[in-house]
Amino acid sequence: MHDPNGTYRQLSALATGTLVLASLGVVLVACVYGVLSWWVTWFAVTESELRIRSGVLFRRTAHIRLDRLQAVDVTRPLLGRLAGVAKLKLDVVGAKSKDELAYLAESEARTLRAELLARASGGTVRVPDESERRALWRVAPGQLAGSVLLSGGLFGSLCGAAFVSWLLWTASHSLWSIAVTAVPIVGGAATKLFRTYANAYDWTVGESPDGLRLDHGLLETAHETVPPGRVQSVRLVEPPLWRVFGWVRVELHVAGSQNSVLVPVAPYATGRALAARVLPGEGMPEPVRPPGRARWRLAWWWRGQGLAVDGHLFVARQGVLRRTTSLVPHAKVQSVRFTQGPWERALGLASLAVDHGANGTVRARARSAD
Repeated sequence: MHDPNGTYRQLSALATGTLVLASLGVVLVACVYGVLSWWVTWFAVTESELRIRSGVLFRRTAHIRLDRLQAVDVTRPLLGRLAGVAKLKLDVVGAKSKDELAYLAESEARTLRAELLARASGGTVRVPDESERRALWRVAPGQLAGSVLLSGGLFGSLCGAAFVSWLLWTASHSLWSIAVTAVPIVGGAATKLFRTYANAYDWTVGESPDGLRLDHGLLETAHETVPPGRVQSVRLVEPPLWRVFGWVRVELHVAGSQNSVLVPVAPYATGRALAARVLPGEGMPEPVRPPGRARWRLAWWWRGQGLAVDGHLFVARQGVLRRTTSLVPHAKVQSVRFTQGPWERALGLASLAVDHGANGTVRARARSAD
């Protein structure tokens, strides 16, 4: 007797079993490949360079000059934390991406990091001591969650999803088409927000002999160091909704390094104090608004402009709703440009552009030409 339902059940069981076996096979191959990659990875430290040889099928040998080394970060992926291993990420001047050395025991990774930084700076190699680290600021989970939600990304995605849903409902009156379109938009925004939160979770700024120490991460933890004297510029960013709570994000430009955040969110006074630790001088001068005649050049945007210069820093502020304050040490200035168009010349105004060593430019607009 022909039994269509029985045949369907057999095919379903066969498909499920095949899928399970295929998944186990993929996991097994990935594990074997990971072990082989670790087994064939070798490194050596000389007086002038770090040599890394890796690759299972295609061999790769990297020669990293220690005098070009900007920063060495210790990161621990989720599975690496369970296994007690870590990897080193190396920032090298002129490299587009970070070189990696994976995987080492956590204690070995910290010792090697200290040795590389000491050799790069010409100092003596010493065993890292966690007791020498002093915490300066730790971002609370609630404050971090609030800053992520108020950053504007979720609000923009919800507005976009609502607009697209309205168009689809007007055109088709189909709830299915709305769900198929809106759910991926909101889901993508939620995924991005979670990644931002997970990366900045438990963000702690500490003081150590090597410079400011940054520890953060929920699933993958990272231990970064801001090398003293290599910060080219600092930015204090205040998104519109953050200003209600007096929050600020402190960003960095370090030549040859991809580390770009000093603290993801903090009270304004705390952000200024942390920024002062990586800048010369005793503090940050308060930017002064342009003269009143600047309103004829920048309309109502002139109120968000500001400029201050002292013996150590060039400070420029921009933005009415989203305020950004940029600080450049005089020692890091590469060039200064003075520009003045016909309308600015008639108003007795001018603009300044300051270029720093991280291929960035800070501008101050509609200033008095005197």
